[in-house]
Amino acid sequence: MPVFHTKTIESILEPVAQQLHLVLQIAEQNAGSQNTKTNIISHSNGFINDCVHSKLSKLQIEDVDNVSSHNINSPKAHSENRLDICQNQHDQKFDSSCYVDEAATEYITGDNNFLTRTSSRRSLPEYIFPNTVLTRVNHDNCPVCQILAPKNGPFGRCVSRLVILHEEAEDGNAMPDLTRPVGAVSRAVDNLIKVGYDTCHSSDDRILQQDMPPALQRVEISSRLLEEACYNLKSDPFSGPARKKLIDGARGILQGTSALLLCFDESEVRKIIRGCRKVLDYLAVAEVIESMDDLAQFVKDITPWLTRMSKDIDLREKELTHVVHREILVRCMDAIKTLSPILICAMKIFIQINDEGQRGLPEAAENRNYLAQRMTEEVNEIIRVLQLTTYDEDEWDSDNVTAMRKALSAAQSLLTAALDWLGDPRARPGAVGEKAIRRICDYAEKIAARSLPEDAYNIRHAVGNITSLTDAICELRNQGRHDHQGLAQSCAQKIKELVGTKETPGVLPNALQHALKSGGANPAHTLGGRLEQALRWLDNPGINDNGLGYQAIRSMLDEARRLADYLNPTDKNRMLNMISDIGRLADQLADLERRGLGNSPEAHAIRQQLKNKLNEFADFMKKVLTDKVVEDFADITTPLKQFSDAVHAPFGMPNRDRNFDEKASNLHEHTSRCTNTALLLAKCGPCKNKKTVESLIEVSNQINNMTPQVINAGKIRLHNDTDSAENHFENLRREYSDALTRLRGHVDDAIDTAEFVRASETAMHRYTTHCEEAIQRDEPQFMVDNTSQIARLGNRVLMAAKNEADNSEEPHFVSRVNSAAQQLHSAIPPMVNNAKQVAMAPRNQQTANDWRTSNDHLLDSVRAVGDAIAGVPYSQNYSSQNIRSQAATPNHHSSRHSLLESIQPKAPSPPVVHNRVILREEIPAPPRPPPPVEISPPPRPPPPPEIDDEEETRAFWERYPLPQPNAQPILSAAHNLHNELKQWSSHENDIVAAAKRMAILMARLSQLVRGEGGTKKDLIDCAKAIADSSEEVTRLAVALARQCTDIKMRMTLLQVCERIPTIATQLKILSTVKATMLGSQVIIGPYGQPVDGSEEDEEAMQQLVLNAQNLMQSVKDTVRAAEAASIKIRTNSGVRLRWIKKPMWSNF
Repeated sequence: MPVFHTKTIESILEPVAQQLHLVLQIAEQNAGSQNTKTNIISHSNGFINDCVHSKLSKLQIEDVDNVSSHNINSPKAHSENRLDICQNQHDQKFDSSCYVDEAATEYITGDNNFLTRTSSRRSLPEYIFPNTVLTRVNHDNCPVCQILAPKNGPFGRCVSRLVILHEEAEDGNAMPDLTRPVGAVSRAVDNLIKVGYDTCHSSDDRILQQDMPPALQRVEISSRLLEEACYNLKSDPFSGPARKKLIDGARGILQGTSALLLCFDESEVRKIIRGCRKVLDYLAVAEVIESMDDLAQFVKDITPWLTRMSKDIDLREKELTHVVHREILVRCMDAIKTLSPILICAMKIFIQINDEGQRGLPEAAENRNYLAQRMTEEVNEIIRVLQLTTYDEDEWDSDNVTAMRKALSAAQSLLTAALDWLGDPRARPGAVGEKAIRRICDYAEKIAARSLPEDAYNIRHAVGNITSLTDAICELRNQGRHDHQGLAQSCAQKIKELVGTKETPGVLPNALQHALKSGGANPAHTLGGRLEQALRWLDNPGINDNGLGYQAIRSMLDEARRLADYLNPTDKNRMLNMISDIGRLADQLADLERRGLGNSPEAHAIRQQLKNKLNEFADFMKKVLTDKVVEDFADITTPLKQFSDAVHAPFGMPNRDRNFDEKASNLHEHTSRCTNTALLLAKCGPCKNKKTVESLIEVSNQINNMTPQVINAGKIRLHNDTDSAENHFENLRREYSDALTRLRGHVDDAIDTAEFVRASETAMHRYTTHCEEAIQRDEPQFMVDNTSQIARLGNRVLMAAKNEADNSEEPHFVSRVNSAAQQLHSAIPPMVNNAKQVAMAPRNQQTANDWRTSNDHLLDSVRAVGDAIAGVPYSQNYSSQNIRSQAATPNHHSSRHSLLESIQPKAPSPPVVHNRVILREEIPAPPRPPPPVEISPPPRPPPPPEIDDEEETRAFWERYPLPQPNAQPILSAAHNLHNELKQWSSHENDIVAAAKRMAILMARLSQLVRGEGGTKKDLIDCAKAIADSSEEVTRLAVALARQCTDIKMRMTLLQVCERIPTIATQLKILSTVKATMLGSQVIIGPYGQPVDGSEEDEEAMQQLVLNAQNLMQSVKDTVRAAEAASIKIRTNSGVRLRWIKKPMWSNF
């Protein structure tokens, strides 16, 4: 079963499964009642053909305009095209009609009780064949539409009714007569096969012609199995072989339909890739074009292909279900649109310089080659992503064993296709089999990167041999030679030895086992993640984490040593001292644990010291990184502006070349500081967002590669005052400036804005001290430099405040921040003007005092911005008077922080005694009356015992031992989600409660798929319960996102919860397929589950494992995003989610 990587597959495959089981469900009801309407049977004729044929036809249409011009309501159009397409735009509500016959109307007017598609995205209305078109009804009442996308009703279990029916028959119940519904299925399959073969013969895609017939044959054979089964069951309702044929046929139709959809989808991808490769062919000849005529022809040839590729990618990315894949395609396509005119301009300036013999030819060639290479890389990345059908949600932060296990599972699922391609001497290069071999090699490289050195060497050696043999086979087949069976057999044997089979263990499984024995721990990618791993090690002395916590600490210290090289001497010494102390304590604790003294008093004391040191260390790293961001990103425009001025310096200007070299060196140095700081922030910073961290690394590397090209373009413009040189330089300068702006934006996203404002305020106070020193020393230039830096930092704070206001929808917060920002905006110009006056007259005390007053106002405005963003006043109170106390002149004007009035302390006033409360002892008090006699009510019966969800959850997981990821991957994924959730209380938090239920249900599903008790019905019901909980988590997350006032947090939450419905939808179908296997297996599979030895069944199990892991990771990410978004919800929204951290002891 494939992953739903496109909305088309998702919207077709689930309804096909539902339709198949629903027809048999209705047939079962008809067998029990003679009066039941049977109109649905005739209407269901051709249901698979309707559903699939519409999409198959859609995928083969070249000219969309011609299709849209047909009248879909015209019978003539139906007869000419056999089937019109009702294309559902997924982001718009569909509002059209379907046609049914008069007999179906009576069925429509009855109870419209149909299956509920719990997690499906949208409906898929279709147009049926013209021979049933007599009466027009709305699509909400159409039986076909109700079957394909039912809204509600009690038939919620009809999706898997056939499996349950089979199981009930095994218990001794007689099977009903299925002749009529199976006959309808057979006729639909016949139509599907006819359309499939017609499409296959009319297509010019050789690979489609090769891959599609086996899928069609699979559907046809499965249909025959259904027919044989129903005739045998009619004569013998208790026949065991007939029941097996029935279940195998149903599963075969579902899997065959899935294979058909994948064939057509891959054909569409190949069409897009052909256009991409055409662009690559043109880019490859960009370096040999040396005349304007050739350039004009080049532009004329490549432009249509670029346009076509852009349109195809835009349509494809809207169809994909994986957000990450969509974002990559959009980003790469945007880069190509930006770089293509710059490349043409670079080629033009190279030709002009070459023809006219001007200076700068090597630089022009380097610019052209760089741009062509960048475009080539972007197109190759598009090709790579287009061929992806799965996305590992947990790949970024998984440990070695988990990542290796997933890669091995994916490689094993490709083994059959690879061997089939090698076994067919006439199989074409580029087919599914060859791609399977390439992907196996890619997965093997991923495993090698995480394996032990000896295993990594063996894997890479095997991959090299397989790649060489595959290249040789492809070359021979392209030449039309088919006498290479020796090479193919050798390659097949090496692939088996690499991946492993039932007879041979394989190099990759051995590497996985060795990594498991060595403890496949892998530190997190960021400082925050490593700190969590280290604290988890310290907080759980009785749990063996295979050295993960210790490795995380060592990884933190290694990154900190690199960071220390970029710090000032004071911070560097402090950093190195903290590194030494933490390393010493970690070594001592690790040594105690090795000696079995991990729970000794000495070890507990070291743990407490180490926790304190780690928290102090993390806070200090956060502080120094924020300070570096403040310093290095205070002004990213001035160095580029100065370089641009040097480029445009007039000819004949003295020292023109030397000035250019100095400005180019300054630009390169400034860029290096910015990119180094960004990379350090990505690796050592507090940000845990994967997208932000990866963007920091990507943009930093891009800027590092682009800086020499900008300097080369500047040198070309320096020596050639032409319009082409000017346009070329401006294009690269603009692209470079945009990249720097993007980098600054990612940096701002990776740090806390309030802390950034506080750090900026501290830096401004430091520059204020330097200005006081400049006034004392009478150094105007020093004064100008420091006040300029103060103004830049003020503008950066202003920019940060504007971003915070734009990112929020909380009216009070926006008003507060905008008010503070306006005050800051009005305070910067007076300070700058007064500083200019001081620079012109340094000894004038009046101008100096005026500058001090305006600077104090500016600093107060910056502090007000920080208070507005943080919501609380800053605890550290800076006094401008104190800052200037050491450097002030004798006649300083009193600042606004001066002492205004001295008040003497007063003694406390005596207590006030009221006369009415003074007791007069001489007057005796009257006797107290007796207490009233009370009639006690009967005792209240004891309350019923309260069920504590937290206690139930804890008791459930106490019954489960710690799972082994290689043997119990689904249970391991559920346990990982439980570990994430156990820190939160589920009281008054529905998201956490629903997620905890999902973890328990997934643990139960792990038992069922492994055959550890339960029935097929239990498996199907468990998958449905998981889908229901998934829907609840998604609904709650979306409701929370709607009330979140932080736009970025809202988008993050919506993106992470968007994946859940798609994954949950597939889980139901995969569980249904898996349920058909239970009870008939004789072999134990790689995950400890019994399988029947079928490669397809093993692949279905591997897909089920990957699906469960991705679902658990998506829920984990959703909970994290929801916890962050809960901080910024509207106060009047009515949403109540309490995020209460549970104490560590409560989990034991």
